[in-house]
This record gives sequence, C-alpha cells and structure tokens, in this order.
Amino acid sequence: MSTPLWSRGDPVTDWDVLEQGGSESNALLRLWRGFMAARCFVALVLVLLQGLAFALGQTMQTVAIAISAGYLVITWLEMRYAHFEPPIRGFSTLWLLTIGVDLATFTALQVLQGGNVNYTPLFALPVLMSAVLGTVMVSLGTTATVTLLLLADAGWHWLQQPGDSSARFVQAALTGTGLFVVALLAHELARRLAREEAVAQRNRSSAQMQAEVNDLVIETLAEGVLVIDAEGMVHAANPAADAILGQGLAKLPLPFALHAQPAWHALAALSRQTFARRAPQSEEIPVAQARGAAREVRVRTRLTPTSDRRADSLCVMFLQDLRELEARIRTEKLAAMGRMSAAVAHEIRNPLAAIAQASALLSEDLTDPAHRKLTDMVQHNAQRLARIVDDVLDVSRARQQRVLSLGEQVVLDPAVQVLAEEWVRQTQRKGVLIALDAPNSDVRFDAEHLRRLLVNLLDNASRYAGKHEGSIQVITTLQRAGTNRPSLQVWSDGAPLEPAVQRHLFEPFFSSESRSSGLGLFLCRELCRRHGATIGYERRALVPGGPEGNEFFVSFAASENRLTQ
Repeated sequence: MSTPLWSRGDPVTDWDVLEQGGSESNALLRLWRGFMAARCFVALVLVLLQGLAFALGQTMQTVAIAISAGYLVITWLEMRYAHFEPPIRGFSTLWLLTIGVDLATFTALQVLQGGNVNYTPLFALPVLMSAVLGTVMVSLGTTATVTLLLLADAGWHWLQQPGDSSARFVQAALTGTGLFVVALLAHELARRLAREEAVAQRNRSSAQMQAEVNDLVIETLAEGVLVIDAEGMVHAANPAADAILGQGLAKLPLPFALHAQPAWHALAALSRQTFARRAPQSEEIPVAQARGAAREVRVRTRLTPTSDRRADSLCVMFLQDLRELEARIRTEKLAAMGRMSAAVAHEIRNPLAAIAQASALLSEDLTDPAHRKLTDMVQHNAQRLARIVDDVLDVSRARQQRVLSLGEQVVLDPAVQVLAEEWVRQTQRKGVLIALDAPNSDVRFDAEHLRRLLVNLLDNASRYAGKHEGSIQVITTLQRAGTNRPSLQVWSDGAPLEPAVQRHLFEPFFSSESRSSGLGLFLCRELCRRHGATIGYERRALVPGGPEGNEFFVSFAASENRLTQ
C-alpha cells in the first residue's frame, strides 16, 4: 500500500506535488490573503497603541511611531500588490518583503521599547506564516531566526544590566522551543488541509462529471426512467418516459406526485410495493394515453442501494413500450427472413432469365397479334420480377448507397400524373387528388424507379387514409422548405404515427402491421439515395388551419439540363 503524500518525509516533494494541483494552490492563496490581512491588522493595532500611549501622556519615541506607521504602509501595499506563488522557498525576495519585514519591525520595536512593552507574542505571526506558506526549511529557518533574535535581545539586556538575567534567557529559550513546536504542527496541518481540499475538489469534479454522464445516458435512453421516493414523489424523468406515458409529464414541475394522474395509479402502486417488499418488481401494465388507445408498458423497478441508514432509498422505474419491443423482435425475425428471401431471389433469377428468353424466342415465330400480345405481357412482367429480385438482393448487400449514373431523366409533372392515375385505376381508390405545380421540371430519376417509389408511397397512404375526397393528395412543387429542388409529396389524413414507429420508418423489415414485409419505405429510401434524392416524413397541415395529416416528401436532384441552365 502506498503512503499518502501528506505523510511522506520529504517536504520538498510534498510541496512540489501541491504546486501541480490548482485546488491546493487555491487553498494556499486563501491562506496568503488571510495572513496579509492579519499583518495589516497587527500594523494598525501597533499604530493605535502608539497613539493611545501618547494620549495617556507616556513618553513616546518618534522612531517607534515611524516604524509602526511604515510597517502599516508596507503591509497594505503588499496586501494589494504582492504576487504569491506557493510555496515560499528559501529566503527569497518574497520572504524578505514579508516575513523578513515582520521580523525586522518586531525586533526594532522590542529593542526600542523593551522596557515598556513586550513584543515577543508578535513573533508568532511570521513563524506561522513561514510554517503554513513555506517549506519545512523555511519554517525551521524562520523559527531559528526568531529564537536567535530573542536570545540576542536577552544578551543585550544582560550587557545593559549585568545583574541576574537568567530569567530572560530562560524565557527566550522556552519561547523559541514553543515556536518550533508550533511551526512544525502548523506546517503539517497546512499540508494536510491543502491535501484534503485537493482530494475533495477532485472528488467533487469526478462526481460532477459522473452526474453529467449519467444525465446524458438517461436522457438518450430508449427506455423511460422515473426516479421516485418513498412518498410517491417523482424527482426525475427522461424524455422517453414522457413519450411512453403520454400525459404531458414533461410539463409537470418536479417533484410531483405519481398518483396525481389516474392513468398512473398502477405505477404508483407498483412503486409502493417495491418499497414495501424491498425487492425489484416487474409487471406489464396498460397505461391510458391522452390521445389514442392505452399502451401496454413493461415496468421494472429497482431500489437504489444506500449505506446511510438515515437516507432513504429511491425507486428507479424503467418503462418499456411493449409495442416497440415486439416491433424490434419482429424486425429481427423479418431480417432473418430477408436473408432467406435474398437466397431465394438469387435462385429465382435463373428461371426468370429462362422464361424471358423462351418468351422472346417464342414471339419470333408467332404471327397472331393476340399471341404476340401475350408473349409481350410475359416478357414485361418477367422484367418487372427481375427488377424486384434485384432490389431484394440489394437489401441483402448491406444497404449499398452508391449514386447511379443514370442517363435517363423524367419530366416530373407528366410522369407523376400518368403513374398516379394508373395506380387509381388499378386500385379503384376514391378520394385521390392530384395537384401538380412543377412545370417543365426535369429530375434525374429512372422512370420505373419513380413508378415504384410513388406506388409504395400511395399504397402506404391508402392503408390509413379515409375514403372522402382529398383524403389522399399527390402534390409536386418547385420549392419546399426553402430549397429550390423539385419535390413530390404524398399526403394522407391518417392518424399520427407514434414516435416509436417514426424512429424506424425507413428501416428494412420494419412494419407496424404483421402482414407487411417492411421493405416498402426502405426501398423508397434506397431508390432516392441512388438518384441523389432525399425522402422524409412529417406531420403537417397542407393549409393553415386545415386538418393535419401524414406527409411523405421526396426532394429530387435537378437534372443535368436544369443544372447547366
């Protein structure tokens, strides 16, 4: 076990270490200011004593008054302007200007007024100052100097009065011995004080850093977190808890009672049960929402450990949305199915190629227009299946994000008009409005990929939109959100998407419906990336004051012709 720094024998090493830490130096600087103020106070008292003696009619020496006044001026100037770099090493200029001045002043006053006033107690000030602010050598050297001055003063009086002066010599020796003891103890206590303050400062900084890290981790957790005391008061909650509980938790001032909301009574009961049993609890609880159906929440509780019997434990409650958890599990399962489907798609490729080739060969020998039309349909659909197989294989290739160098460009408005009307005819969907406002806008996008993009977005909107006129709207614009890029928007009046669903919208094999493969929006995003376009989602109203709806928007990259204009 290593020895603490403050108990090691080498004093220079101890103070070297102290100089390396800001908190230790700050402690010594505060002590320095305290000693500077004490010196000014002593100087002021000396001047006042001189004045009081003069007022009482005692014989005063002009030199003593001048020394006291000069000492007051010097201490005040040093308090204001002296620069201290701890610790005081050796008998340097700083030592001479502070401790040396004190010794000279008190010695001069002792010699001048030795018969009237005893200034010996004042020598404790420079001794303590050297012990606290200096090294051991400076402390012992200063104490030795004071002892020698006291002995010299006793010798001077023995020379002036050769009578029995043994008492004065004994007094000087005892005073010197006491000052040595005081110096050593003060030096050790000062070092320990500085060291403990340094440790406290480091612990405080470490605790503050840990608290900041904990706050950041809790803030970004996908799980909801509540911190509850034994009285049922919530002292902390993260944004995920607000999203899961859905009762405006973030707007409540902390702390608040968990049982304040009727929807949270089951949570409050589970918290009380945790404190009563002093053991973790776990339950699945339906939590009513301000909007929409109740949400199934998995709740787990833990008690914080405490070593202080007087301090109560806190209950930390973890909330997990079961729908999101199940969606994540389903995503993992579908991802595994996706890997399998990639293998199947790879095997389908060769038969499709054979079908396409056989159909092409067959069409060469056919003369009947009806038969040729059938072979053309076979070839067309075989090509479409081949493109779907390619897209499925692209998913298995780790979301390749290369931008295709496409020579084909499309005029946005006519292409969207044709594709949207074709989708309406095929699905017999009512209530679809088409508003095109991007005239003569050429965009870099493959026509077949644009068809698949729009069909996926319309299929997605059709699942949740109403049946009335305008429940689904297909819009093109030249400017959106301050950009000059042509855009396509598919808006529907469906219910708002939950945050848990929004976070995974464009992930592969994620779907809020068990019948969906979860590839539609992901493939839309991949198609946009390949053509330099971007896709996104937001909840908004098409016109101010109108009904809100779900909008998927695509911002296209302008065509080469548009870029060169």
